[in-house]
Amino acid sequence: MLDTVRGIVPSFIRRSYAMKFGIALLLLGLSVGAIGFVATAQITDSVEENTLEDQQAIAGQQANIIDNWNEQNERRTASTSNTPVVESGDDDEIQSYVTSLQLELSGQVESIHYADQETNELIATTASDVDTLEDTGFPDSDQIESARADSVERTEAYVTDGTPVVAYYISTSGSDDTAIVMTFALEDMMSNFGVEGESVTLAVDRDGQIVLDDTITGTGSDALSNDFVDSTFLTSYDEDHELLTTALASENASHSGSMTFEAAPASVISEEPYNFDADEYVAAYHATEMGWTVLVHTSSDDAYGFVNTVNQYGNMATAGGVLLIGLIGAVIGRNTAASIDRLTRKVGQMEEGDLNVDFETKRIDNIGRLYGGFDSMQSELKQQITEAEEARAEAERERERVQEINEELQQAATTYCGVMEDAANGDLTVRMDPEASDNDTMQTIATDFNEMLSEIEATVENLNQFATEVAIASEQVTASSEEVRSASKQVSESIQEISDGAENQYESLRAVDSEMNNLSTTTEEIAASSNEVADVAERTAQTGRDGREQLQEAIEACEQLEEERDAVVEEFEQLRDEVGQVDDLIDRVAEIAEQTNMLALNANIEASRSSSGNDDGGFAAVAAEVKELSQDVKSATDEISNRLEQIQEQTDRSAEEVDRTSEEIEQVNELVTNAGSALEEIAEYAQKTNDGVQSISAATEEQAASTQEAVAMVDEVATISEETTAEAENVAASAEEQTSALTEVSSSADDLSQQAVTLSEALDRFETDADADENASAVDIDSAEPVAEPAVAGEVSESDDEDVAPATNENTVVAPADDEAELAADDGDDNGGDEDANDDDGDPQEATDETFSFGE
Repeated sequence: MLDTVRGIVPSFIRRSYAMKFGIALLLLGLSVGAIGFVATAQITDSVEENTLEDQQAIAGQQANIIDNWNEQNERRTASTSNTPVVESGDDDEIQSYVTSLQLELSGQVESIHYADQETNELIATTASDVDTLEDTGFPDSDQIESARADSVERTEAYVTDGTPVVAYYISTSGSDDTAIVMTFALEDMMSNFGVEGESVTLAVDRDGQIVLDDTITGTGSDALSNDFVDSTFLTSYDEDHELLTTALASENASHSGSMTFEAAPASVISEEPYNFDADEYVAAYHATEMGWTVLVHTSSDDAYGFVNTVNQYGNMATAGGVLLIGLIGAVIGRNTAASIDRLTRKVGQMEEGDLNVDFETKRIDNIGRLYGGFDSMQSELKQQITEAEEARAEAERERERVQEINEELQQAATTYCGVMEDAANGDLTVRMDPEASDNDTMQTIATDFNEMLSEIEATVENLNQFATEVAIASEQVTASSEEVRSASKQVSESIQEISDGAENQYESLRAVDSEMNNLSTTTEEIAASSNEVADVAERTAQTGRDGREQLQEAIEACEQLEEERDAVVEEFEQLRDEVGQVDDLIDRVAEIAEQTNMLALNANIEASRSSSGNDDGGFAAVAAEVKELSQDVKSATDEISNRLEQIQEQTDRSAEEVDRTSEEIEQVNELVTNAGSALEEIAEYAQKTNDGVQSISAATEEQAASTQEAVAMVDEVATISEETTAEAENVAASAEEQTSALTEVSSSADDLSQQAVTLSEALDRFETDADADENASAVDIDSAEPVAEPAVAGEVSESDDEDVAPATNENTVVAPADDEAELAADDGDDNGGDEDANDDDGDPQEATDETFSFGE
C-alpha cells in the first residue's frame, strides 16, 4: 500500500517535508470542512424532517378536534331519538321537550326538528316561521325518507339563517315515518381550531370546498362572521393544486402527510381574506372520520426558522475550524521544516566525509533528540572506523593462518577420498591413515571410517557364509522333498493296490454272505426280516409322534388365528353398528335441515306479506340466510351420507373377506386336527407292530442263533473290508495332496537356492579379510533348517498309522451307525488334508520372503 502511494507521489514532493506537511494540512482542512458542511447538511435535513412531522401532527390535532365534535353530535342526536318522550309519539310533549333541550344546549345546538320522513313536514321544531325541512335549507330532504333508527346520518355543511351548520338526523322508533333532525353550528368547535403563527388552517369537504378556517371565523362574538359566509364558506380550493389532489387521493381517515412547496400557494388563500403570499411554505394535511380534510399552511421562515439558524452557525463553525487548522499548521510546520532542513544539511556534510560537523541545538523535543542522536552516532562512527582498521589487520593475519590449515585439510581430504573410492569399488580391506593430518576432526573421521569398514567387512563375510549355507540347505531340502515326494507317490500306489485288494476281498465276502444267506433256514430269513420291520416300525412310531407334536403346534396356531379372526369380526360388527348410528344421525340432521328449509320458506312468505308495512327488510334477510344455511346443511348431509355408504360398502366387503378367511381357517384347523388323529393312530399301530415283530424276532433268534452268528461274522468282516477300502482311498487322496505340497516345497526351495546364489554373487564383488561370526551363522542356519521335510515325513507316517492300523485290528473296529457318521468322518479327513496342505505351503513362502529380504 505504502509502496503504491510512493510510486504515485512525485519525487519533488517526497523530498520536501514542508511540502508534504502542507499537503497533509490542506487535506486535513478539506476533510474537516467537508465533514462540517456534510454534518450541518444532515442536521438541517433531520430538523426539516422533524418540522414536516410536526406540521403533520398539527394537522392531525385539528382533524381530531373535528372528529371529536362530530362524534359528540352523533351521540346527542342518537340519545335524543331514544328518549321516552320521543318514543311515545306524543307531538305536544315532543314540542315541549325539544324546546327545553335547545335552551339546555344553548350555543351548541342551532335547532331541533321532529319531522315526518315522507312529507318533510315539521311536527315539532325550535325554529320559527318554518313548516317543512326545505324551509330550513335542509339539503337531504330526499334522503331522510330512508333514514334508519339504528344509525345517525349527517348532511354536508350548509347555511341556515346566515349561520354555517351541519345537520344530523335519525329515524325514531316510537312512531312510524318520523325522524329527529338536529343542526349544530360550526362555531361550536372554533375555540380550539387553528394554529398560532404565520399560518392558515382550512378544512375542505370531499368536493374541495372550504367549510372551516381559522382566519375569518375568529372566536366569541366574531366567530363565523358574515365576511366568512359571504367570501369564503364553500369556496372551492384550487382543483389542480398538488396539495389538494394529494390530500383527497384517499378516503381513509388516517390518510395524512406533509410537503414543502417552493412556489406560490393556491389563489384562494393568497388573496383576501387570508393574504398568505409566502414564496416558500410547508403544507400538511390529515383526513377526518366525517370526510373533511384539514389543510395547514405555514411559511418556511416560520417553520424552518431554527433550521436556518442551525445551518448558518454550522457553516460558520466549520469555516472557523478550517482556518484555525491552517494557521496552527502553518506555524508548527514552518518551524519543524526549518529544523529538519538544517539537520539534513549537516548530515549531508557528514556523508561527504566531514566527521567534525557540529550537531548542537537548543531544542529538547524529538528533533532535538534527533540532533543528539546524530552527534552520538558521529562519535561512535569515529570509534568504529578506528576499530575497523585494527580488525582489518587482525583479519589479514587470521586469513593467512586459515589458508595454511585449508591446504593441509585439502591434502588429507584428497588422501581420504582415494580410500573411499577404493571402498566404494568393493575393496573393503583399505583403511585411512589417521596420522595423515594434524586436525583432530580429520583424525576422528579416519578412525570412525576404519571402524565402519571393519564392521561392514565382517557383515559382508557373514552374509556370504549365510548365503552359501542357505543355498546348501535349500539343495538339501529340495533333494529331501524329492525323495519324500517319490516315497509318497509309492505309498499312494501301494495304498491304491491295497484298496483294490480290499475291494476284491469285500466282493468275495459279499458273495460268501450271499451263499450263507441262501443256505440259512427259513427261520433266519424271518429273523432278519423281523428286525428290519421292527426298526422301520420304531422309526414310523417316532415319526408319528414328531408329526403329532408339530400338528399340535399347527392346531394351536390355527386356534390363535381363529381368535384373532373373531376379534376382527367383532370389530367389523362394531364398526357396522357405529356406521348405522352415524347414518341415523345423518337422517336426523337431514330431517332438521328439511324442517329448517320449510321454516325459511314460511319466513320468506311472511316477509313478502309484510313488505308493504313498516318492516325494514331484516326479517326477510334472516329468512334468506336460514334457507341458505339449511340448503348447505342438506348438501353437506347428502355428501356425508354418500361417503358413509361407500364406507359401509367397503366395510361389508371387508367383512365378507374376513368371513371367507375364517371359513378357510376352520377348514384348515379341521384338516390339521384330522391329520393329527390319523398320525396318532399310525403311531399306535406302529408301536403294536413293533411289539409283535419284536416277539417274533426273539423267538426266531433263539431258533437260529448259530446261523445268525455266522452271518454276523461275515457281515462284520465285509463291513471291515468296506471301511478298509474307504480308508485306503482317503489315504491315497492324502498322499496325492502331500505329493502336491512337496512339489510346491521343492519349487520354493529352488527359488530360495536361486536367491541365495544371487546374494552370494552380489557379495563376491566385495574383498574382505575379516572372519565371519560362526555362532551367528549357526543360529541363522538352525533357524532356517526346519523347512518342510520333517513335517511332511511326520504327517505321512501319522496318516499311514491312522489309516492302516484299523484294517489290521478287527476287534476294535465298529461299523458306522448310519450315513451321517460316514459323511462326518469324510469331512474330517478332507479338512485335515487341507490343513496339511496349507501348512506345507506356508513354510516355503516364509523362506522365500526371507531370501528376498536378504537379496534386497
